[in-house]
Amino acid sequence: MTLKIIPNADLEREISNEAHLGLWKSLGDDPAFEIRFSPLRKKLVVIHVAATTEPVDPKLYINRGYGFREKDAITLPEGNRFVITADIGSVGSICALRADPASFPTSFHFAVRAFASEKSAEKYIATLLRSEEQTKRVDLGRLPQYWLKLPKLPFGRRAPNLTIQYAEASYRLAAELETASVSATAGTWLSVIVPVYNAPPRYLDDLVKSFEAQGETGAELILSDDGSTSPETRQWYQSRQSKDNVRLVLNESNGGIAAATNAGLAHAQGQWIAFLDHDDVIAPHALKLIRHVLEQNPDANFLYTDELVVDDTLKPTGVMLKPAYDSVLLTGVNYINHFSVYRHGRLREIGYLRTGYDGSQDYDLLLRYLDSVPENSILHLPYPAYWWRRNGKTYSRTFMDAATTNARKALAERFERQQRTIAVEDALTKTLHRVVFEAPREWPKVSIVIPSKDNLDLISRILGDLFGKTDYPNFEVLVIDNGSTDQAVLDLYEHYSRTQPCFSALINPEAFNFSRSVNRGLNAATGDHCLILNNDVEVIEPGWLKEMVSCLAYDRAGVVGAKLLFSNDKMQHAGVIIGFGGLAGHWYMNKPKEFGGPMNRLHVRNTMTCVTGAVMLISGDCLRKIGLFDEENFAVAYNDVDYCLRAHKAGYRIVWTPFACLYHHESLSRGSDKSGERKKRFEQEKQNLRRLHGTQGFIDRALNPAYSRDKSEPKIVVPARLHIPSMS
Repeated sequence: MTLKIIPNADLEREISNEAHLGLWKSLGDDPAFEIRFSPLRKKLVVIHVAATTEPVDPKLYINRGYGFREKDAITLPEGNRFVITADIGSVGSICALRADPASFPTSFHFAVRAFASEKSAEKYIATLLRSEEQTKRVDLGRLPQYWLKLPKLPFGRRAPNLTIQYAEASYRLAAELETASVSATAGTWLSVIVPVYNAPPRYLDDLVKSFEAQGETGAELILSDDGSTSPETRQWYQSRQSKDNVRLVLNESNGGIAAATNAGLAHAQGQWIAFLDHDDVIAPHALKLIRHVLEQNPDANFLYTDELVVDDTLKPTGVMLKPAYDSVLLTGVNYINHFSVYRHGRLREIGYLRTGYDGSQDYDLLLRYLDSVPENSILHLPYPAYWWRRNGKTYSRTFMDAATTNARKALAERFERQQRTIAVEDALTKTLHRVVFEAPREWPKVSIVIPSKDNLDLISRILGDLFGKTDYPNFEVLVIDNGSTDQAVLDLYEHYSRTQPCFSALINPEAFNFSRSVNRGLNAATGDHCLILNNDVEVIEPGWLKEMVSCLAYDRAGVVGAKLLFSNDKMQHAGVIIGFGGLAGHWYMNKPKEFGGPMNRLHVRNTMTCVTGAVMLISGDCLRKIGLFDEENFAVAYNDVDYCLRAHKAGYRIVWTPFACLYHHESLSRGSDKSGERKKRFEQEKQNLRRLHGTQGFIDRALNPAYSRDKSEPKIVVPARLHIPSMS
């Protein structure tokens, strides 16, 4: 059998000589190989994927008789090397397998071989495993061999992908926008500062053309050269004369990005300042739209936009769709980055950029600039105003370790300015950040409230996990039981009452009402804070409760939620998005537990509008102000959503953390809501949520407006209108 490997348009060979035929380059966010084989074939396929610079996240599409469907895809956790095996059988009508090596532009080795026997396959695999680099082995098992439904043949030209459709629609809408008369941004309103070092002339041409195409008066572009040695770059300067709105600052020596940027700032005349890299491009109508937002919001202090990711030829390959401003998320990842607009006066006050933060000088500037700035004056413009040429040659990619170290130095200093001592560790992605707050002298007392009834397996496990696996030193457990009759459960309560002074079980036979059970526990609690905990939760690691309590150290934090997994290690809870399906829902449910989401934000802490009540910590201050759960309108469903929305509207922050991770064997302890009285009650509680909180039209700040709200995994939606942010 001869295997045929067919790459799609997002792939090209990195090097073409015979010795490196397996080295490929991904140009976009959807690279894919179709691996074809004949009806009579060798039965075993071995796929080898190896990253060259950064970890990759391969995805395999298994044809189960209906073609390549998303529901039949297997996404692997990030890693540097993979050996993937599959038994395709020696005969069959299904003659293809699809492999997506990565979900972003990068370089990698890719090779596929077929073997007639297990012995010959293992011999080959052994040669791959000899490498000192850690290799992940994945066995896809025996794959389906015969079609259940004949595939449709593609006809005509492939439609533009969603990224291109989204960008084109955004730019068309911006072109049609009628802007207000100029008042707040009169005069030279914007200076765009670009540090340059040995830039290829075509990059500079692209940048200048994109600026001049804006057609906005009162904006200037300042190219500040950092002592370039490239003859081509220097020749470009000689061939170009400075204009009133495009000026050159030629520095004699190389002082680094911060020094070159500051040299450009010394010549800037604008009220507002933006920073770009020399290999990037300003999107169509970006300045028009930014100016319009600043006109509409004259008291704004900072504005940032979304980014279109492009390849070296400016072909769109992806998009960075950011949430509204989130100071918690910003401590884990610099998701703001470009295109951002700063008030020039405040930049002067803080002393512009600082040297010694190479690779993270923008992050350091951002953290210092946003100190004490009112959050409602920080605006997010959900428009792809900036084209990020992702070519892997930036400082932070080439010298990632140094950039990460400098980012953490800037982050630690940010908390020092607030007289708070922290350490910074790796997040779930090692180049992102986990702030570790200084442990208190005495951990506050936490009252753990567990509604339950019967079900010995569940309640015995969670109680054993709390007293045997959890390292938190100061808690009480209150089991709120609505009528257990299982003698083994009652004996269990008696055992813990005798052996654990901090345990009590309050038994009151009554119809199940989750909110009422929670409220009984809250009224009996004596702790500083309260944790609502389902009885079907299982502890994975001991530090989970310390992590949740630590998150209350964030400004205004009132509620904290954990990362929850199904028993098959798929994602159950990474936060709740208000507005999903017109109500509320968990995003990225059933994704692999290592899934990072957009910008790997699920690998760091986030501010959400809601977290699940299965594991929900409520601060004492929040509880005193917001009060109890709503027993009348949300007896069983959406009580956690209602509580979080009430806390959110009162100004409390809801924090989700991936560093407290537990299993949640969801709904094992109660029946279905899909029939009879339960269905009727469930439908009524849905209506109550819509009525009390307007969830059908709710725009959750944690989700970019360009994402869909109809399913757990949001997709890009082609916009029908522009979203103009407002401080009100």
